[in-house]
Amino acid sequence: MKTLKYFLISFLLLAFFVPLQAQSWDSTYRPAIYPLLVDQFKSFPKSNKDIIFLGNSITAGIDWSELLQLPEARNRGISGDISFGVLERLDDVITGKPQKIFILIGINDISRNIPDDTILNNYEKIVDRIQKHTPQTKIFFQTLLPVNSSFEKFKNHYGKDEHILYVNEGIRKLTKEKGIYLIDLYPHFLDDNNRLKASLTHDGLHLRIEGYRLWANILKDGGYLDPGK
Repeated sequence: MKTLKYFLISFLLLAFFVPLQAQSWDSTYRPAIYPLLVDQFKSFPKSNKDIIFLGNSITAGIDWSELLQLPEARNRGISGDISFGVLERLDDVITGKPQKIFILIGINDISRNIPDDTILNNYEKIVDRIQKHTPQTKIFFQTLLPVNSSFEKFKNHYGKDEHILYVNEGIRKLTKEKGIYLIDLYPHFLDDNNRLKASLTHDGLHLRIEGYRLWANILKDGGYLDPGK
């Protein structure tokens, strides 16, 4: 009888705790600034000449039109955003049927323990929706940047390099499967210890102007900003 009692207790504990573990991440998280910026973005005019930079704070941290001397560049980065947030606001991004979309999203997903395959599934949804609703738009998917834990500021982002590598490999596969452009930023930003180069960041996650200049040169040297590409 005791054995049956212990079995029932163990079963109930497992039934209670396993679902909690499965829900240890939150797809509904949106940064506080999210609704304000989404409203702003919705109010801006849209054009099929637009070149959209879509992502989180790493994208949001620079004026792309100034950096690239490209009047058509539009910054649609939101600090703290995750791939679920991009999916939620994607319809507004593509409503003007932009010329190009450059996507960099996912490091905050990793920091919030969203499973790698869930992130990759969201990437596929993003690409599929763009290709369905604006097939003439050219999609450029960028690999996640490394981080540098020596700065000790964004602890939730550190110690998860294997997830960054896994997601980046998934991006490389996705771009081949979907026939879209891959911009492999990751190796360009690495130091000899496989960390984000200290000279390119001020906090181990976000970029200094030197980091943005490197990024801009990658885009220019690869011809990704050329009208015909």
